[in-house]
Amino acid sequence: MSTTKELHLTQASILRVLMFKPEARFSDLNAEGLSSDHFTFHVKKLLEMEFIEKTDEGLYRLTRSGKEFTNRFDTDVKQIVLERQAKIGVSVICTRDQEGKIEYLIQQRLKQPYYGFYGFVTGKVRWGESVFETAARELKEETGLSATLKLVGIEHKMDYSEKEELLEDKYFFTFKGTTTDGKLIEQFEGGRNAWCSRKEIEKLPEVFGDVEEILDVIMKGEFKFIERKFTVSRY
Repeated sequence: MSTTKELHLTQASILRVLMFKPEARFSDLNAEGLSSDHFTFHVKKLLEMEFIEKTDEGLYRLTRSGKEFTNRFDTDVKQIVLERQAKIGVSVICTRDQEGKIEYLIQQRLKQPYYGFYGFVTGKVRWGESVFETAARELKEETGLSATLKLVGIEHKMDYSEKEELLEDKYFFTFKGTTTDGKLIEQFEGGRNAWCSRKEIEKLPEVFGDVEEILDVIMKGEFKFIERKFTVSRY
């Protein structure tokens, strides 16, 4: 059973702005340049739905419900469809040899939820798209690179709050990328990319809980299914 909920395009536009900003001023939310009264109406509706909240400093941000809701948001069509089922996606871990030192392509997430966390290139599988096509597309869109892709595992990842509330339920088809080609996009709307050694990765703040195990899978090159439940302190 699924629940479908469509927002006014202006409300969807407001949520989209807050996906890419931890907090924003009232004026920053009005990307469409609507009149003050008209725009205030839509802001109030989102406050009533508890998708956004106003801070003591007068700024706006997504609530926990808003983060979970917008994480199902197709930002291209600006329409939200809510379905209570696990999400299907890909994760792509590219490697390269730099003078005998193995480096991995790491991505810092700069959108909600998990703003600021470090992990790998990920993306949702689109309708009618193979997982290999998704992996190649997401890698190109988010990093500017192409690579030889090998499916090395499947991960079922469930994230819970400290109050044992299920926040995220996802399946990832895990790909190893080698022989990369192209110029790396270091930063884009939603993320920042960098090549790092494993030791450098271990020193990064707020690394996703599955990163170490995924790196082990990539190093061994043997197909593996991973199913884990994680408790996250910040969403």
